[in-house]
Amino acid sequence: MVATAATSAFFPAISASSDYGAKSSKFGSGSVNPGGSKPKSSSRGLQVKTNAQAPPKINGTSVGLEGVKLDNDLTISPPPRTFINLLPDWSMLLAAITTIFLAAEKQWMMLDWKPRRPDILIDPFGLGRIVQDGLVYRQNFSIRSYEIGADRTASIETLMNHFQETALNHVKTAGLLGDGFGSTPEMCKKNLIWVVAKMQIMVDRYPTWGDVVQVDTWVCTSGKNGMRRDWLVRDCKTGETLTRASSVCVMMNKQTRKLSKIPGEVRSEIEPYFANSPPIVEEDGRKLQKLDDDSADHIRTGLTPRWSDLDINQHVNNVKYIGWILESAPVPILESHELCTITLEYRRECGRDSVLQSLTAVSGAGISNLADAGDIECQHLLRLENGAEIVKGRTEWRPKHAANFGMVGQIPAENT
Repeated sequence: MVATAATSAFFPAISASSDYGAKSSKFGSGSVNPGGSKPKSSSRGLQVKTNAQAPPKINGTSVGLEGVKLDNDLTISPPPRTFINLLPDWSMLLAAITTIFLAAEKQWMMLDWKPRRPDILIDPFGLGRIVQDGLVYRQNFSIRSYEIGADRTASIETLMNHFQETALNHVKTAGLLGDGFGSTPEMCKKNLIWVVAKMQIMVDRYPTWGDVVQVDTWVCTSGKNGMRRDWLVRDCKTGETLTRASSVCVMMNKQTRKLSKIPGEVRSEIEPYFANSPPIVEEDGRKLQKLDDDSADHIRTGLTPRWSDLDINQHVNNVKYIGWILESAPVPILESHELCTITLEYRRECGRDSVLQSLTAVSGAGISNLADAGDIECQHLLRLENGAEIVKGRTEWRPKHAANFGMVGQIPAENT
């Protein structure tokens, strides 16, 4: 019965159409009385003529049901009724079926039904997660094209930005992020912020464009009023250790800009997250040398911070200091050597309207043959124009590997 109904819906009964065509032909073959009088007919004929309308006229020519009458002798008849003419309009049916299948396919593709392979790195560029008994925060980073320099490797500023990002995300993921740059809720109540006092970085190998690095970070206690934070950077693909870094932070009052002890309420917040481990970078106990105009080999003056160099604590971000320090490094060193170790001691913060000077002294090689020298050590000082010290530092440089990096002037030009 269902098949019969479906068939009748698409293929109308031929007998009914034939009857209707016969009636139409009979009606069309009748003549119109010019006098307007109604001819005699049966009741059935009267019913048909009552429902019929007068044939329309186009430009004075009558248009009948059987065709268009052009003149008295020529009439165009409609095409004969065949099986093809009785077929339904399949385009509408096909359009409806296509729409249904496309909607079903879209819903199917949105389902997360595919099994996860264990060898695929899950969420490689996600926010990160806390691992190792809740004491270590881990996050992955992909080295972008705008994060590499002339050596085709990530810059030291890129690595320090990764350090800062993981440190803040660690505090956020732990539920301790208040209204500040890494400040906890209790620190915000007391107008306290963290400031970096000392930092050491050791680079075994710089990642290149497209590499994915894994950054682990954790915190430990440092003395009575300090907190040490360590970082370990590894290659996600090989597990090779790329960089190690360690820093010591102290608290400062946001309003008075003076150092402060760690209040008991703040210590209670952060102590559950302290790991009991030695520094990942062995502390360099050598004292940083004092530089002045006479002992410095290179001096760069007129350095000023921009508005974009300030962080939400309204002082210059500590990553910016690295760029200013390297502004006075000799160009032959930058071309032939790579930075492998850096030690920084932060003395005071830098404000928006400060004007700074960068001083560098080179040791371990003569100034005239830096490109051919082996390992090089430099002393650095970043100071205000009035002589007040901002950052003191020491850097160590090793020769670049020609097979991996090449000289800047030897990089082949791109094909055009």
